[in-house]
Amino acid sequence: MTRYIYADCAATTPLDSDAFDAMVPYLRENFGNPSQPYALSRVPKRALVEARETIARAINAEPDEIVFTSGATESDNWVIHAEFVDSELNSARSAVVASAFEHHAVLRPLEAVGRSGRRTALVSPNFEGVVTPLALDTTLRTLAIVPRVVSIMTVNNELGSIQPISELAEVVRRYGALFHTDATQAVGHIPVDVQALGVDLLSASAHKFNGPKGVGFLYIRRGLELAPYMTGGGQESGRRAGTENVAGIVGMSVALAKSVAATSSRAAKLNRMTDAFLSRLDASGLEYVVNGSCRARTAPGLISLALPGLNAEALLHRLDLVGIVVSSGSACDSSRTEVSHVLRAIGLDRKYAEGTIRVSFGAENREEDAVEVASAVVKIARSYR
Repeated sequence: MTRYIYADCAATTPLDSDAFDAMVPYLRENFGNPSQPYALSRVPKRALVEARETIARAINAEPDEIVFTSGATESDNWVIHAEFVDSELNSARSAVVASAFEHHAVLRPLEAVGRSGRRTALVSPNFEGVVTPLALDTTLRTLAIVPRVVSIMTVNNELGSIQPISELAEVVRRYGALFHTDATQAVGHIPVDVQALGVDLLSASAHKFNGPKGVGFLYIRRGLELAPYMTGGGQESGRRAGTENVAGIVGMSVALAKSVAATSSRAAKLNRMTDAFLSRLDASGLEYVVNGSCRARTAPGLISLALPGLNAEALLHRLDLVGIVVSSGSACDSSRTEVSHVLRAIGLDRKYAEGTIRVSFGAENREEDAVEVASAVVKIARSYR
């Protein structure tokens, strides 16, 4: 097989070998249903307990605050559509608010909530890709009704911009609303502490931090009661029906524990790769812009690169032909060719937006990969010009 360089880790990551090894017994000999009372179920049942404890420690939560789901998309939908025990939060007059550059796993449910008659609102990020506390406060103040849930992602999936979550949570608390953050691009990559952030709800997916696909979790602050998003059985303390994906959950916990332990060293490595990548571009004289650039507030290894005068889709395919994998626009909306909603939200000029690719390095990449990707970009750009 021809060697390729995978530089789209914000879309998904390869499964960690230790996570895979930990999963295998639960696919074969320890396959019992953890909800059953017999001996065959004791090992998988204990595995769920230990995985929940591991994941809780990783984000400074309590084990009973972790609910296993199929991933962040399910978790996000659950939160946006949620019914709460608190009657005021369930009021038809209460509003659901999100940032304008959320993942579609938040924005599409928000649209559905709006069609049902509930008030919704979007808060815009600034040109650097950051939702400021002032912008959020202004949006909530102009609603003139009680906000119910505010959802703002921790790290934007296209720009890598890190949001000031703890400051935003303080604003939300003043209005008596609940604060949810989609931390899909943050958990396992930057420090995430739910107590320090002050969030009520947090979503994450395992496959973004070298865990398996199809599994994730929702953090629900103790004392906050959501109606189940899925009903049928009494799994997850009655909060999420369906037999748990034990192997996936075990793999997720192993991958997350490893990622959290390596957060600092991995960030340093990824920052070196980013420097090597941009240095190669600088040396070439190629015109480019890093969208939403503020290095101190950007997730390590994630670069939104605008190349004015080029077509991002064409560049992506040319890179693919030479064995380099990146994405253009939002990787989760790759069937569309219009400018991504994220780039529109930050007000990026169309000539830059149409030439934007996302390069996202991971733990398996090397500095040589970063240089090779940059060199390929330069070569292809010059051939077009």
